[in-house]
Amino acid sequence: MANTIDVAIPCYKYGAFLTECVESVLSQENVEVRVLILDDCSPDDTEEVGKALADRYPQVEFRRHAVNIGHIATYNEGIEWASAELFLLLSADDYLLPGALARAAELMTAVPDMSFAFGNAVMLSDDGKQVESNPLGSDPGAIPTILSCTEFVRRMKGRNNVPTPTAVIRTSAQKRVGGYNRDLPHAGDLAMWLLLAAEGPIGFVNTPQAVYRIHSQNMSRAYSSTRLPDIQQRYAAVEHFLARSGNRLPDTKSLRATLMKDLARESASHACSAFNDGDVQISLELERLARHLHKGVWRTIPGLRILSRRAMGQRAWQVVRSLANGYRNRDLKRAVFR
Repeated sequence: MANTIDVAIPCYKYGAFLTECVESVLSQENVEVRVLILDDCSPDDTEEVGKALADRYPQVEFRRHAVNIGHIATYNEGIEWASAELFLLLSADDYLLPGALARAAELMTAVPDMSFAFGNAVMLSDDGKQVESNPLGSDPGAIPTILSCTEFVRRMKGRNNVPTPTAVIRTSAQKRVGGYNRDLPHAGDLAMWLLLAAEGPIGFVNTPQAVYRIHSQNMSRAYSSTRLPDIQQRYAAVEHFLARSGNRLPDTKSLRATLMKDLARESASHACSAFNDGDVQISLELERLARHLHKGVWRTIPGLRILSRRAMGQRAWQVVRSLANGYRNRDLKRAVFR
């Protein structure tokens, strides 16, 4: 008997991508799918496209919100609707690759308590350039197929390394965890993967499972470029996970230390980048946050870098940086033209 998978497709101003997304789900083999298109009151042609798809395919249902309710509430509506064995939340601007759902379902059938399975993704930019994303590294021999919660957390390194369109979730685990947190509008995915990891093992499919579009309208992309709020939201996501699931984990203290150290290193790294850009106040705030997250951050490479730059001063560092870039460019020219 084929696995049943419910796929909720939130859509806001992605009418141009919607047909490709839906048909990539319907063309999946060896699984039975239902699709719910959730149009969050889009001002483009999403309504026309969505209704046409629902008329054409009996597996497709279309709903349109009378007013825009935002992505978190829309995601949660999809979670409430799901009733099949497995569930996928797929943004309308992304699409699945052939065989993706069957590969994830096979892995999850083999491990009945697996909470979710994810895989590699192809990152597609507006100019047509494609780059494969390997969230657990590119060496197949070094990647376990099944991860415990602890292994998963350590590999995440405080980031959302799970390509969302590849994440097929066991619906019962999703129902236990519940919906997305309204207080984490920009780190909800990270919090969700962590919470699900506490529900059971995680599977990894070491092959491209979906195409993730990178374009100017990506909310996550725009937000992650704002260094301080990005780290603050991820910190809040980690605290949310520990508060809800920490008492059920055997190594909560170690996990907390790992997560905080990872976030501190990245906060220090962002502080270096802000310092390079002349964003002194943001750099200072990121430095303070890094110290708060992990007092030993100054013994790490990012911590030592920001300390040395701060000691040197903005003006002196810019001179040194300019000289270093000059030498680097000169060496590059020599390598190319010799």
